[in-house]
Amino acid sequence: MSNRTAEGNAVTGIQPILGRRVRPGTERERNPSVSNDSRIFDGRILVVAFEGWNDAGEAASGAVRTLKDALDVVPVATIDPELYYDFQFNRPTLAADEEGQRRLEWPGSVVYAPVSPGIRIDPLEDVAEYHASGTGVGNLFLLLGTEPSRSWKAFTAELIDAALAAGIDAVVLLGSMLADVPHTRPISVHSSSENQQVRAELGVERPTYEGPVGILSVFADAAEAVGIPTLSLWASVPHYVHNSPSPKAMLALIEKLEQIIDVTVPRGDLVADSAAWESGIDALAADDEDMAAYIEQLEQARDTVDSPEASGEAIAQEFERYLRRRGDGRGDKGDGRGPDEPWRRE
Repeated sequence: MSNRTAEGNAVTGIQPILGRRVRPGTERERNPSVSNDSRIFDGRILVVAFEGWNDAGEAASGAVRTLKDALDVVPVATIDPELYYDFQFNRPTLAADEEGQRRLEWPGSVVYAPVSPGIRIDPLEDVAEYHASGTGVGNLFLLLGTEPSRSWKAFTAELIDAALAAGIDAVVLLGSMLADVPHTRPISVHSSSENQQVRAELGVERPTYEGPVGILSVFADAAEAVGIPTLSLWASVPHYVHNSPSPKAMLALIEKLEQIIDVTVPRGDLVADSAAWESGIDALAADDEDMAAYIEQLEQARDTVDSPEASGEAIAQEFERYLRRRGDGRGDKGDGRGPDEPWRRE
């Protein structure tokens, strides 16, 4: 028996473990004791990240992996990679499993669900540093994958179908972008939503960007089309260190998520890794006067933005400049990662 997507087309690519069913209603409908004052993000939340175009410094995917390690979740739906990926672009990798056996790992996307949905989890003191806690833990679902190479509409429809089957009440999309920001300052996280209710509840802005987009925007549009509210969180990663993962940006996304959902996520090694990341860049700049001067310029610009007199639109404008730069290829080498040494540009 074939599954059907949110668009109503028969598909065979998704492998649901949940089983196909009609979307179970909102949190209030599932739980009559929930008051009418409940917020959008008090229900079942799907946190989404995709490797690739939307994942500068691996910050978004790294944040969701940190969540997966801290939550008691299991995979409930997967995408057949044969249908959506170009394996010459996203190649399978060989990795050893827990028993030492080498196995192929294929690019794809996986939906994870809590083992005990809707149940608050407060871990025992001796394991608290490894497990997330809070009322939102039992409502956190995850979607972690790789941006597809083709058939984006069908790919998105399959995943939206899985979200409907799981009774998802809202979606939080995590992204990270290369930006003209210094590594020495706190990582900025820009929040936006196309949903009027989300904007009113959280006080975030509506995005005004027009131009090329990644799979996150396509997924957000599809979710809103079937009545699932969405919120986008984008971290700004210094574009002069694009070749390495940014634990500082991962940490910033997790901290922002904690402000929206009642969940406390253990940091693990992220704090120490963030400090080491920053120190490593400091060491590089100490040996390069041009790089140090360039970073100082970025620091001055950032401090101006952060001043009390600055407009709240400054970060949003930087976000739009980044997307336009990614869309037309300016300032990068054709792979969207940015120039290696921007401080040497003439």
